[in-house]
Amino acid sequence: MSDPTAIAEFHHIENAEPDSEGFIQRPLVPLHGLVLFPNIVSPIALTTNEAVAAAEAASDLQQSVIGVAFKDDSATDINLDSLYRVGTEIALGRVLRLPDGSQSALGQGRRRVQIVDITRKDSYYTARARVLQETTGKSRKVSATMQVVLNLFKNAIDLNDNIPDEVLFYALNADQPDWLSDLVTSTLTLPLDERQRALEMLDAGERLEYVGKLLGEELSVLELKDEITGQLHQEMDRSQREIYLREQMRIIQTELGEEDAFQQELNEVRAEIEQAGLPEEVHEKAMKEYSRLAIMSPLAPEVGIVRTYIDWLTSIPWHKRSEDQLVVREAQKILDREHYGLPKIKDRILEYIAVRKLAPEQHNSPILCFVGPPGVGKTSLGKSIASALGREFVRVSLGGIRDEAEIRGHRRTYIGAMPGRIIQTMRRAGTVNPVFMLDEIDKLGMDFRGDPASALLEILDPEQNFAYSDHYLDVPYDLSHVLFITTANDLETLPPALLDRLEIIEFSGYTEEEKLAIARKFLIPRQLELNGLSKTSLQFETPALNRIIHEYTYEAGVRNLNREIANISRKVARQIAEGKRFPSHITSRHVTRYLGPAPFDEIRANDTDAVGVATGLAWTPFGGDILTIEVSVLAGKGTLMMTGSLGDVMQESAQAALSYMRAVAEDVNVPNDDFEIFDVHVHVPEGAVPKDGPSAGVTLGIAILSAFTERKVRADYAMTGEITLRGKILPVGGIKEKVLAARRARIKNIILPRQNERDLTDVAKDALNDLNIILVDTMDDVVKLVLHDAPDGERKLDKIRRERDEKETQDDE
Repeated sequence: MSDPTAIAEFHHIENAEPDSEGFIQRPLVPLHGLVLFPNIVSPIALTTNEAVAAAEAASDLQQSVIGVAFKDDSATDINLDSLYRVGTEIALGRVLRLPDGSQSALGQGRRRVQIVDITRKDSYYTARARVLQETTGKSRKVSATMQVVLNLFKNAIDLNDNIPDEVLFYALNADQPDWLSDLVTSTLTLPLDERQRALEMLDAGERLEYVGKLLGEELSVLELKDEITGQLHQEMDRSQREIYLREQMRIIQTELGEEDAFQQELNEVRAEIEQAGLPEEVHEKAMKEYSRLAIMSPLAPEVGIVRTYIDWLTSIPWHKRSEDQLVVREAQKILDREHYGLPKIKDRILEYIAVRKLAPEQHNSPILCFVGPPGVGKTSLGKSIASALGREFVRVSLGGIRDEAEIRGHRRTYIGAMPGRIIQTMRRAGTVNPVFMLDEIDKLGMDFRGDPASALLEILDPEQNFAYSDHYLDVPYDLSHVLFITTANDLETLPPALLDRLEIIEFSGYTEEEKLAIARKFLIPRQLELNGLSKTSLQFETPALNRIIHEYTYEAGVRNLNREIANISRKVARQIAEGKRFPSHITSRHVTRYLGPAPFDEIRANDTDAVGVATGLAWTPFGGDILTIEVSVLAGKGTLMMTGSLGDVMQESAQAALSYMRAVAEDVNVPNDDFEIFDVHVHVPEGAVPKDGPSAGVTLGIAILSAFTERKVRADYAMTGEITLRGKILPVGGIKEKVLAARRARIKNIILPRQNERDLTDVAKDALNDLNIILVDTMDDVVKLVLHDAPDGERKLDKIRRERDEKETQDDE
């Protein structure tokens, strides 16, 4: 503690005498985090070797030192840039070595000095400084300020137990403003820059006002801390009083033969555990937690945590199950009543029911994955399966989940921990054998919090899920009785390990006939009921439905079709509510009136035979689509340009198609130097949509060959297949979706690789009867089918070459 009267030890040390220029020269002691004021006694830590050497030299010479603080507390280099310019002349006592090995000395501040130069001398530095003269006049204003500062300082000492009471005695005896301001500043806990600012103020009155401002801020903080401390003590006293009263209440209730509320709750928890029929391991865990709960104080914060955990253990189903309805014919009726078509999926469910009937002890359920474009009935089919089996149906949407704890739960060490989505949903189901749908499994994300897809590996593995471990429950839970069904639009995003555990069932797009049947059997009756039109005789004519399908929707499923039917139904309902005339039959004319202009062209494909333009077929996660490919040959240097957001594989297909063209150039009467003097530009419209895959190879080959030979491509043909450098056509995927896309686009002739013939069994017979499917093995087969004969006369490319050669000849002459 600073002590302005403890000067006996430093009495023999005189202040430095200024030289003829008014400067003093003394050993320099750099200070870390310390500003020493005049007349103040304080320990000084000698934090550098130079500081120790300077203190020892001053002691030997019986001289004072100059102390100045580092600007940066972590600095060690001693120079004018690293030190403040204003410091203090200090009288040092003897140097002491502390138990931790550091050294310090007691120092008394003498007067303010300003350093002008620093010089290295042996093992320490000396400073040349000018003594600063302070203004210490005592006016009426200064006297009033001193009184205010003393009052504030007294209040601060009352609130701060760290300041000894004798300091107030020293302050009351400080009759000069400079002494008082320096004493108060050295007592307060202030940042280094504020203490240095006070040191550099030479006007005692100004410094005193500054100190008063700092005292006011310090007093505000101390008063707030005192208020908070008082509230805490009051709260603790209240808690202790409540505990005392509760204990008294418990004793009184015991004397009266009654139980307290907490004991009643404990009894209820014990009863819940016994009635839940928990497995042995889980029962032991629950009783262990119950024992912890019983010895806790009712006010302990852990009570709620333990109580919630026991609630989860006792509320999820451990043995309760739904009795399966194993009548195959009845199940088939339910599936047919609620869903149109989908024979392969229905057969798989009926097979499962049959196996369950013949071998009920084998309860390993399949893990099904419904894959297909949106709107084809994947999610709704799950509900129908649960209805057919007589089980509960629960669903969890996995789209956008990025945290593994969302699946497996949080560990109980975290505040607000809870089980994962699987256990939460099992509690909602209430049975151990529900139909559990994991929707949008391909939309799972991944970030620094873990990989949710990996967390599903244990859940969706029949060899492991009989002892599934949730992080929150921390006990095994049997999921082997659950019939898991997952849905996805695209399997490419699923990890191979997860995909290996799934039984893939593909949902293809609907044909027009299927959409019409679904609309009449399901969509229209449902919308009439939802919109209050079930009592009317409103009917949708077939041409009207066909127009909605062709011109107002363009999809593999029926979601948008249902939306447009609902749109028309609402408009009719409004006419009825307003008392206006309304149609009893919806015709094509009414479709335009209610839905407005058609957003889609009925014929979206190229409908004109043209050079360098061919129609391909593509597969997307949303169903099949047609793809128009354009190729132009331009004067240039033999460069292949590709535009339209083409992926790497599709670009390689274009390069392979161009290489095939060069290989057969002589056979189609194309000079080889065409590939050196002409550029090839391949473009696929709808450039904002990314496109990739090898199945456009045959289409690219035909478009490039057409562009070079100037033979038109028949517009009524669509094709798909991968091309090799030797012109072979290899099989591709998504055949059913592509065939249906061609049919929607009114293209009758479809060229497919011969090895894809087996995939045509999945296509509806009605669709096949409307189409002319042509199977090919090589590009020669395709050329014969889709290219017109070469035009008579000279090619445009030959004309360009001839004109260029003539120009070069003229230039040479």
